[in-house]
Amino acid sequence: MTVRLYDSRAAAVVDLVPLVDGQVSMYVCGPTVQSSPHIGHLRSALVYDVWRRWLTYRGYRVTLVRNVTDIDDKVLDLAAGTDEPWFARAYRVEREFTAAYDALGILPPTYEPRATASVPQMHEIIERLIERGHAYAAADGTGDVYFDTGSWESYGALTRQRREDMVEATDADPRGKRDPRDFALWKGAKPGEPTTATWDSPWGPGRPGWHIECSAMSRRYLGPAFDIHGGGLDLRFPHHENELAQSTAAGDAFASHWLHNGLVTVDGQKMSKSLGNSIFAAEFLGSARPAVVRYFLGAAHYRSSIDHHEGSLAEAEAAYDRIEGFLTRAEPRLEGVVPRDAPAVPDAFAAAMDDDLAVPQALAVLHETVRAGNAALDADDAEALATAYHQVAAMVEVLGIDPRAAHWSGGAQDVSAAPLAALVDRLVQERADARAARDFATADRVRDDLAAAGITIEDTAAGTRWSIA
Repeated sequence: MTVRLYDSRAAAVVDLVPLVDGQVSMYVCGPTVQSSPHIGHLRSALVYDVWRRWLTYRGYRVTLVRNVTDIDDKVLDLAAGTDEPWFARAYRVEREFTAAYDALGILPPTYEPRATASVPQMHEIIERLIERGHAYAAADGTGDVYFDTGSWESYGALTRQRREDMVEATDADPRGKRDPRDFALWKGAKPGEPTTATWDSPWGPGRPGWHIECSAMSRRYLGPAFDIHGGGLDLRFPHHENELAQSTAAGDAFASHWLHNGLVTVDGQKMSKSLGNSIFAAEFLGSARPAVVRYFLGAAHYRSSIDHHEGSLAEAEAAYDRIEGFLTRAEPRLEGVVPRDAPAVPDAFAAAMDDDLAVPQALAVLHETVRAGNAALDADDAEALATAYHQVAAMVEVLGIDPRAAHWSGGAQDVSAAPLAALVDRLVQERADARAARDFATADRVRDDLAAAGITIEDTAAGTRWSIA
């Protein structure tokens, strides 16, 4: 068994070779809690949840750090002029993100540090960079400190850019920069900014730049070297490029591998405020069952983009219902038939997941197994049914979409699923007995009663099949 992943820095699919045998350390850029989460945020968090679940299934002990950027220009700007302090706004929005993650069954990270709790660690890295000649304090007395991009030959390694071709850094006031491409490590306090957003430092009062926050938090919780750094494709430049530069220039090995997930579009267009097409998490989660939303956001390959269009959730609902319907029908048929051994996923599913988390191919195996299980149900083949049931159960557990999980509540996903199946099976048998006795009035009544309850029945050569319409 070898797990392979697409390393963005190497621009190739490579073997995952952890720094510590049997363990995987991951740092994922979490949200900047300036405003409510949208579906792109959900997709990114879900990608690394599935990575974590699969690595755990493969026997690794996974440490996942997902940060919260709770101090940032935009957080301050959006809170300015309101009655809500910036830190209260940040916490309120953070809770919105947590609620959305929880609704989708995204497992909590091992650690979820806030940037404001690691300011001393940021100072340590900045001091090392200055000592090594890769950072400088502005000469104008503003208290700004910048990374000297011209001092680091490897700058641009992640995105394979030449420094002379890069755009100017716009993350801070250029008032004390030696070069417009230099980026802020520390931002000196400005008149009018809240004093609560200011920390003392060797260079004067101020607050951290965006990029230094993640370098400090990843080092604090995972050490100077760790296995995987993940985040959205939109973070590759400048954020991840700058993280890599400042951490390695400070003497840390930093991340062995880089993962980047694709973005979410709406009707083929990028979500943006100017287009007014952003879909927020609360709205999206209200448009379908959370399990279906998870299925939709997780069905594409993590590196590809997802396009949300009219009907896309209905398609996901239909696919998810096929899985749910099979498990619901199969479970009561297997009661007492076979021991419930620890389930294992099919080899083809495992091969797909090992190959850079190829979820679309893995889902194809899942649905093929569902089809085989339904055929076994129709043929009353208990052995084949048991095999399919346990394989499907193992696959949906790994993907986090198990309809039987206690996490999903309400609808046909709750603990009433098995009793419902037993009742429907009894009515189907009652209809079959009526037909055999040529009591067609009773048979038709049972069929109509089931249809009124949303149950579709289909007579086949192997027997009657039913599904939730």
